[in-house]
Amino acid sequence: MTLLAPTPTAPGDARPRRRGRRRVVGLMVLVAVLAAAAVLSVTFGARDVSAADVWAGLSGSIDTASAAAVAKRVPRTLLAILVGAALAMSGAVLQGATRNPLADPQILGINGGAGLAIVIGIAFFGLGSATSYIWVGMIGAGAAAVMVYAVGSLGRGGATPLRLALAGAVTAVAFSSVTSAILLPRINVMNEFRFWQIGGVGGATVDAILQVLPFLAVGLVVCLASATALNTLALGDELAAGLGARVRTARLVSTAGAVILCGAATAVAGPIGFVGLIVPHMIRLVVGVDHRWLLPLSALGGAALLTLADVIGRVVARPEEIEVGIVTALVGAPLFIALVRRQRMRAL
Repeated sequence: MTLLAPTPTAPGDARPRRRGRRRVVGLMVLVAVLAAAAVLSVTFGARDVSAADVWAGLSGSIDTASAAAVAKRVPRTLLAILVGAALAMSGAVLQGATRNPLADPQILGINGGAGLAIVIGIAFFGLGSATSYIWVGMIGAGAAAVMVYAVGSLGRGGATPLRLALAGAVTAVAFSSVTSAILLPRINVMNEFRFWQIGGVGGATVDAILQVLPFLAVGLVVCLASATALNTLALGDELAAGLGARVRTARLVSTAGAVILCGAATAVAGPIGFVGLIVPHMIRLVVGVDHRWLLPLSALGGAALLTLADVIGRVVARPEEIEVGIVTALVGAPLFIALVRRQRMRAL
């Protein structure tokens, strides 16, 4: 394969301006879609509500069943926005840090590590509070990330993108097997865990949001601060080191931010897949590979996607609900296949 040097940008070249306009337009569209998704999330469900009911629910004067439904949907909407943004940004960071387009909290086994840690905490230590879930989930996610990187680094050549993907897949299967082995003889733990395992935001409360918010804020700041370093890592380790970047430190810090985000999100909402995988790919088609734009727009896209998926799950099966983790899998799999096919056609 022949590598072509980048063409110098001539004075007055309109391409940077067009790229900048696309990014601004993409930002505005995502903000509008997220706002519309939030309105739909508060309005639609097992019981559709009016504007007066929405105001009554938001103001706290809950006089009707519809206003009470609004008061319950507001925390659910906020949690969907936070979890979707966290998962999408963590996926974008992991893809940049590992230079692996298939990197995702679920594929790399990070969600599985968080789930296993929470199961161990419930089964052997009697954990039951949201705060304990968050701490234990992040510890499990961090341990899984370290394990995947250690396994992927074995042998000559170190941690290549392919080795990391294979190590993550194997680790995820191993964690799932251990989780099943712990749950099968403990029916009470299984009943408590099975709803969390599907992944959903239906049990959102203001207390749970306030408990997870500091962790998400820390992960968000760390990931955004790593944007420039991720741009440098995209050039390759040798070239990045030649430019003065501390490759290992940059990869460690950015991955730590991603682990905090996905660990906290997984602990509070369960292992929701495909958001961290497909959203960064879709955003790259609009804004390119600059992580200074990719990360915040991925957060907006993930928030909008998860909120809309939650609305779909509430509407298509009402008066029952389909958990958002199932909806994202049903929607995300065809989208990812379409993206892969598009990339293959462009490569031909």
